[in-house]
Amino acid sequence: MTTTLASESDNQQLNRKRWRHLILGVVCMLMIANLQYGWTLFVVPLHHAHGWAIAAIQFAFTLFVALETFGTPVAGWIADKLGPDIGPRVVIGAGGVLVALGWMVESFADSLPLLYIGGALTGLGSGAVYTTCVGIAVKWFKDNRGLAAGIVAGGFGAGAALTVIPIRMVIAASGYQSAFFWFALIQGGVILITAQFIRAPHPGEAPAVKAVKVRQTGYSYSPSEVLRQPVFWVLYLLDLMMCAGGLIVTANLAPIAQAYGVADVMVWGTTTLSVGLIFANIMNGVGRPFFGWVADQIGNTPTMVIAFALGVASYYLLSVTGHDSFGYILFAGMIFLSWGNIFSLFPAMCTDLFGPQYATTNLSMLYTAKGVAAFLVPLGSPAILGSWNNVLFLAAGINAVAIILALAVLR
Repeated sequence: MTTTLASESDNQQLNRKRWRHLILGVVCMLMIANLQYGWTLFVVPLHHAHGWAIAAIQFAFTLFVALETFGTPVAGWIADKLGPDIGPRVVIGAGGVLVALGWMVESFADSLPLLYIGGALTGLGSGAVYTTCVGIAVKWFKDNRGLAAGIVAGGFGAGAALTVIPIRMVIAASGYQSAFFWFALIQGGVILITAQFIRAPHPGEAPAVKAVKVRQTGYSYSPSEVLRQPVFWVLYLLDLMMCAGGLIVTANLAPIAQAYGVADVMVWGTTTLSVGLIFANIMNGVGRPFFGWVADQIGNTPTMVIAFALGVASYYLLSVTGHDSFGYILFAGMIFLSWGNIFSLFPAMCTDLFGPQYATTNLSMLYTAKGVAAFLVPLGSPAILGSWNNVLFLAAGINAVAIILALAVLR
């Protein structure tokens, strides 16, 4: 009896410990959210200040996403290689420094090459933070990997909602350069400090759990073994497709609002664009843990089908109702709700399939699909497709094809 009570007490302490590290991961993710989801606020000011073409400016975003993802296998390998104590602290701390440097460079960039250097630095830093925090989450939470990955990824998805209005206020009052500079210091500093207190579990340290509802492997596949598994490449293709459709729209929410004539329409004391971005980022954050929790209950593949179907409807309905302020706000949010799920479902499924020991590295390899998708973002423009409606139709079609692949192939 005494042994049982002691075991339960130890398990409770470990449970509190894993939640503490999960929360620290969320804090780090909140600090990198603006790098992707706040970028749209800087596009038009950069265009007005320098006269650069929108497509040329958006190439900095493409570089950011590409480096954020293509650099992660190295960061993930270092985090796994240096061990649970040192690895995450080194990789996340270095990521915080790169994040600060990147936006500081973009604050004084007077040429496109310099803007691109800033985008590359922030991409490398953001990727190091992102992949390590998600890797820590799935290692601590065997019983609720989808929920844990979703909570951490939700910080990345929803974090920009906290700062949309402050960034717009700083841009309006002092210019986009000041916004870049001061938020660089804040975001990078918080990440660097938080990194000193976060770690992954030691072997056997994660608390004992009850029966897991989702099937999981008992063997940890090395990265080289994972690359030889056909199911990995099916996941990769699905991830690539969903990332492409989502990135095209998320990078252009502000231009879409302006094209539909609702960007500066006042709603609830502020502009439609501000409300739309806040609601979209909140839904992005909510969708990740929500769909992750659903996947823990019914499985990853059925949850993907549900979320992808919601995406088909949301992209289409934004094209229909986006000329009205409330239509724009509602369905921009629904797009983010349906899109954000991939950042909880795919990491959870990858770890369920291939084991926790090399999880950070394996997740990083899968995450590079987002980098490949980034190069498709410039193709999703009215200049190529004819109108923003056609861009949204394309995104809806991608979701529809993903449903077919999930049902016919992934299962």
